[in-house]
Amino acid sequence: KKPLAFFDLETTGVDTINDRIVEISMLKAMPDGSSVQKTMRINPEIDIPVEASAVHGIYDEDVKDSPVFRKAAHEIQSFLEGCDLAGYNSNKFDIPVLVEELLRVGIPVDFSDKSFVDIQNIFHKMEQRTLAAAYQFYCGKTMDNAHNALYDTQVTWEVFKAQLERYPELDSEIKALATFSRQSNFAMVDYAGRLAHNDKGEVVYNFGKHKGKTIAAVMQNEPGYYGWMLEADFPHQTKQCLRKEMEEIKRKKDANKEGEIQDKLSGLLDKFNKK
Repeated sequence: KKPLAFFDLETTGVDTINDRIVEISMLKAMPDGSSVQKTMRINPEIDIPVEASAVHGIYDEDVKDSPVFRKAAHEIQSFLEGCDLAGYNSNKFDIPVLVEELLRVGIPVDFSDKSFVDIQNIFHKMEQRTLAAAYQFYCGKTMDNAHNALYDTQVTWEVFKAQLERYPELDSEIKALATFSRQSNFAMVDYAGRLAHNDKGEVVYNFGKHKGKTIAAVMQNEPGYYGWMLEADFPHQTKQCLRKEMEEIKRKKDANKEGEIQDKLSGLLDKFNKK
């Protein structure tokens, strides 16, 4: 019904908050069956660790003349406009990294109209394997150019099509696949998955010692936890969502107080009128 954009990032490391994109490849699968691709090298403005270069083959010299992210951001955003998003481990890594990069250069992010289909989660729930094994299992092919963003994206697209053919019981509607491919049973609130909705629709912490507990309950029993999260090394977008939820909790609390005051006033008026 609308384009589905598969994308893959090569980065300076695996830290979704502090590491930077060095290459992004996007494949937009159109509703009519056609597709369009775009690959961009990015100057991360920091040194690429040799360990990362050994994985994806991209070195400082390769990106020294490439645009920095703030120069490429609008082109990337434009390519993804109106698309649902898909990738391999994208819910846990690629989407949080991309969102963090956009926020870092001052571009507001609202993916609320997008569904996220994580091919890895579908694969792990159905077969418990890796991308190379998925390619072999579903497509009968061997990966020979792994950790090249364009190649990985094309392989992911092929695996996804093969999954739909192999599992006719899967609902191929994108929103249903996005729900099925979530790593957690809870619906994410932030893109990094640190906050989620429980089955009652309440916002809960989705990690650590308070996992599954509502923000409101933790605020009541351990108010310092909220401040710790805002000061700690969490993604900007996670903190934005947490602040928004705290504002909503305060609004409801103030509204309840106002209601209690009104009830008390009504009670006093009733007593006065009876007298």
